[in-house]
Amino acid sequence: MKSTLQAGVTGSASFVVDRERTIDFMGEKARVYATPMLVRDIEIVCRELLLAHLDAGEDSVGTRVELDHTGATLMGMRVDLAVTISAINGRAVTFDVTGRDSVEPICRCQHQRFIVDIAKTEQRLSAKAQKAGLT
Repeated sequence: MKSTLQAGVTGSASFVVDRERTIDFMGEKARVYATPMLVRDIEIVCRELLLAHLDAGEDSVGTRVELDHTGATLMGMRVDLAVTISAINGRAVTFDVTGRDSVEPICRCQHQRFIVDIAKTEQRLSAKAQKAGLT
């Protein structure tokens, strides 16, 4: 981790809700931003913010998402996510996230990520794959 990784660091992202990000089970007129896709987008935005403050060979994995998805966003609408690092405890990093579309707030979230050494993680996963008989 770099010394720039501190509570209070912020980031943001904006995108348009495309078809891939929407639910399909209520028909075409009810295509709205799917909660699992919102979670994916939150994880991506938080990871990208974190990557700017990590050393070579480090990355992060998500460990917790606590989300209130409070507004339906229609396909074609723009979404803005604002991210703030609220706490750092060793290699555990907590983010506060808010999201809105062009009409209203759509979410509040607290997301936690854990900083990992990529090489050590690969070794650990290889050992687990062997135990599981996957190699």
